[in-house]
Amino acid sequence: MDKLNIYAAAPEIVLLAAASVVLVADLFVSDARRNITYVMSLASLVLAAAVTWVFLSRDVVLYAFGGMYVTNPMANVLKLFAILATGVMLVYAQSYARDRAMWKGELFTLSLFALLGIMLMISANNLLVIYLGLELQALSLYALVALRRDDARSSEAAMKYFVLGALASGFLLYGMSMLYGGSGTLDIDELARRVATGNVVSREALLLGVVFVIAGLAFKLGAVPFHMWVPDVYQGAPTPVTMMIGSAPKLAAFAIAFRILVEGLQPLAVDWQKILIVLAVASLVLGNLTAIAQTNLKRMLAYSTIAQMGFLLLAMLSGVVGADPAATASAYSAAMFYVITYSLTTLGTFGVILLLAREGFEAEEIADLRGLNKRSPWYAFVMLLLMFSLAGIPPTVGFYAKLVVLQALLGNGLTAGMVTLAVIAVVFSLIGAYYYLRVVKTMYFDDPTPAAAAMPIVATTEMRVALSLNGALVLVLGVVPQYLLKLCADAMTRTLGG
Repeated sequence: MDKLNIYAAAPEIVLLAAASVVLVADLFVSDARRNITYVMSLASLVLAAAVTWVFLSRDVVLYAFGGMYVTNPMANVLKLFAILATGVMLVYAQSYARDRAMWKGELFTLSLFALLGIMLMISANNLLVIYLGLELQALSLYALVALRRDDARSSEAAMKYFVLGALASGFLLYGMSMLYGGSGTLDIDELARRVATGNVVSREALLLGVVFVIAGLAFKLGAVPFHMWVPDVYQGAPTPVTMMIGSAPKLAAFAIAFRILVEGLQPLAVDWQKILIVLAVASLVLGNLTAIAQTNLKRMLAYSTIAQMGFLLLAMLSGVVGADPAATASAYSAAMFYVITYSLTTLGTFGVILLLAREGFEAEEIADLRGLNKRSPWYAFVMLLLMFSLAGIPPTVGFYAKLVVLQALLGNGLTAGMVTLAVIAVVFSLIGAYYYLRVVKTMYFDDPTPAAAAMPIVATTEMRVALSLNGALVLVLGVVPQYLLKLCADAMTRTLGG
């Protein structure tokens, strides 16, 4: 193994260099010419995506920095979608950010540095590197939430996010310290070898560390009972930042959960699987039931996120039910497919909110969507597809995502526990369909308010095209999901086998 091999970290190095150039260049750009740094930011993302695509197309597994960093097919796929999510967020944010004096270099550079932290977490092969990436992402997101300094809600949301995020980081760091104390290593591969052979200092310390690590991961995912920040931050943060929080970081949270629990601590799966079962069921129950009572669309989507993460945790725990390597790869590819498609759907959902927002008006209440079909049939149809996908209604991709998770859950044998979990997931998905269909009913069967009817929908051409493609992608991936699913399956099989 090459001790340095910085070539393996080429996408992150390119992104770091480009973000630094954007940061410096923005100092010399006036507000009237801010599109220059916007274009430079998109070019930075395209460049990072191109380098990542080269690695993915070559199907390589490379280690760097003495094994602390790894690039493999799973990491490359997740990085590509994280880059896509960040780019789409910047495209969607244009009109909203201009109207609210947010169209500044801070929005671009903080987004790029948050993405850099996400990419670091995805490729981290060492507990300390995971934590460094996590802090880089978290600090950037804290600042993004507080970007509207004169807005009381944004400041309050940023403070809550910061305090609870620091608490979660403390949980995660304490858990990592216990893993180090119990095994004597911070390297995830070496941790796996020592746990598998029983060459550990203290198994009890490892189990305690697992509890704290899962608590920290659950906070980043927004799973119950570590969900308390999600509704307030989703509602209080500027909508483009809410979109960012709800998409790309979920990919990173999945990656580090996979790195630590599956690659590092799979011999302890009989212990951490039980914790994930509790978190998954609690998230499904509380998320879906509480979302029903919401009238604010962003809060409803926050509780929807909590419920969706319950489904993701079901896929995570199902991969360790049996000893069949193929079934294990299938389960984690289902989880990967789920988190990717959820992120794509979330981007489109918040994109519609941004489409309807205008100066002095946020369009974040469900009632603000009244009569959208009469104002814009196409974008009402796009929102319908997105709501159907979140609800898991065919032929959208959300249906297939839930289906492959349930197949993974039941694929290792029809044990009573797994069947019970599948039934709970289906029942609460049906309950959750109510609040998604309520949005559709509001768009198609309620009359628009006179003020809304008289107000045209104004958006940039890039945003209209991107949102249309986003909605179409949700439908196309539902009709022909096999290509993305095969990409996830091949990446996961190669990663687990490599």
